[in-house]
Amino acid sequence: QVQLVESGGGLVQTGGSLRLSCSASGRTFSTYPRAWFRQAPGIEREFVAAITGGGSVTYYADSVKGRFTISRDNAKNAVYLQMNSLRPEDTAVYYCAARQIWGVATTATQYGYWGQGTQVTVSS
Repeated sequence: QVQLVESGGGLVQTGGSLRLSCSASGRTFSTYPRAWFRQAPGIEREFVAAITGGGSVTYYADSVKGRFTISRDNAKNAVYLQMNSLRPEDTAVYYCAARQIWGVATTATQYGYWGQGTQVTVSS
């Protein structure tokens, strides 16, 4: 059974940093793209960042570009999201996602595997 498990969320002040981790078990995604999405109350799940299988190419939503960094460790079947200069509008549940189709995607419907989410709250 495939499981994606996120960790690292929490409460942080504006301008602070957090590092999210997502570990996968049950299947290897080392050659496939991984992504992070987030969802705030009353808002559709939105794309945050994605990374190619080899880790050489990354994609970011405009709202996080320059502040967030996605990375991966294929030996650990893990993906990370370093979040700096956090803002109150970054408050959301953050989800990691995986797919077993080559090619990065930026819409939630294109990912078949999801974690349970981790809450990130940024206080003003």
